[in-house]
Parts: sequence; C-alpha cells; structure tokens
Amino acid sequence: MTEKVFSRPKGLKDVAFHYCPGCHHGIIHRLVAEVLDELDVRDKAIGIAPVGCSVLAYEYFAFDAFEAAHGRAPAVATGVKRVHPDAVVFTYQGDGDLAAIGCAEIVHAAARGEKITTIFVNNAIYGMTGGQMAPTSLVGQVTNTSPYGRNAESAGYPIKVSEMLSTLEGAKFIARVAVNTPGNMVKAKAAIKKAFEVQIRGEGFALVEVLSTCPTNWGMSPVEATGWLAKNMLAYYPLGVYKTPEEVAK
Repeated sequence: MTEKVFSRPKGLKDVAFHYCPGCHHGIIHRLVAEVLDELDVRDKAIGIAPVGCSVLAYEYFAFDAFEAAHGRAPAVATGVKRVHPDAVVFTYQGDGDLAAIGCAEIVHAAARGEKITTIFVNNAIYGMTGGQMAPTSLVGQVTNTSPYGRNAESAGYPIKVSEMLSTLEGAKFIARVAVNTPGNMVKAKAAIKKAFEVQIRGEGFALVEVLSTCPTNWGMSPVEATGWLAKNMLAYYPLGVYKTPEEVAK
C-alpha cells in the first residue's frame, strides 16, 4: 500500500498553466497556495493581479481573485482590505508592473502601512509584452529595447525594490528570495508565510520579492536561464530579510 506524501494544494486548481516552459510563476503560485492552506485562511483569501504574465492568475487559484488595471493592484488591494478588514488580501505583481507604472502605488501602500501582502516577481524584464527593458533589468542586460545592453548613463540603474521599501515606516516585513534551487524554494515559502502572518496579525504592509527566470524573453533554455539568474541576478539583488516587525519595534 502506498502513501501519498505530496499533492496539489487545495488552493490551486487542477488546470494547465499558460506560462512558458521554465518560467517560475508556477512554482511561486504553488508556494502561495500551500501557505494559504497551511494558515487555514484560503476561504478568506482575495488575490489581485494586474496586467502582466500573471494576468490570468485568477484562473489558477481556488479562491477569490481578480484583475486590476496595470500597476494598480496595491490601490485596489487597499480598497478591498479596508472594506473587508478580515479578508487576507494580497497582490501578485511582476517587476514591469510594480516597479514601473505601479511604482507610486506600491511605495504609498507601504508608506501608509496598508495591511496587505505583496508577492513581487522580479525576472528583470517585461515578460508578457515582449521582452522590453524593465526598471529591474541589469546594467548591460540585452532586451528588445536595449539591444546593446542597458546603459546606466541613459537608462539609469536597476531599482532595488526591497531595499527601497524597507526604509518606509509602514513596511513591516520585506524579504527577497529566489526559487532557482530546492533550498531556496524552502526559504521562499517561509518568507511568504511570514508575510501573510504579518497581515493576519494586523501589523502592516509586507512584501516578498521573488527572483525569477524568463527563459523565453531572455532567449535561453530553462537550464541556461536558471544559471544566468544565479550568476547575475543574485549578485545585484542579494537574498535575505530586509525588514521584520521586530526591527520596526526597536
């Protein structure tokens, strides 16, 4: 007789993802669903995804989820949480969305200390719209709009969202993780769980930045993309916890 020790979380529907082969969105979706199941808050969860690769996230989560206008997920989440304070509200956003058109939204949601959770997927490029340079694209990185590599003199430097938001008083938990190895997946899940626990306890704003690959728009195989992330993104975007509620209390 065999025993099942690993299965699909109840918070994730049994449907095929539309994401490209090697994309890390599927892993991150699973971690979010597992955490909500383990915290026993799936029935109170409301997810909000704006325009981007995760635009169809509501098709995959087995709880209330809907779409916001490009970059506006934090504003929509603010309204949802204030109307339904007992709900567990989170945004699921890419770097082109959150760090570009939605930069003001996320900064002010954190500054206000909105009691929401943000899952921020950073793959250093615009994924859904064709591979343009994003605010998080690395210096020298080739994209469709930086064919010779990002030039810091003309395009500026990549925005370090976690470091920036950690300076705001309203932000209570900020962490950067990755899902490129099994060990990092375990750490990523722990950070996501902590972020939701901060919201559940009513402590304030929480964000987990997840470094991710985009093999299609990077022009690489999934294996090559995972190696590129480890070699290049981890050097510029160090993993770790950038702010905790304990630090805020000091």
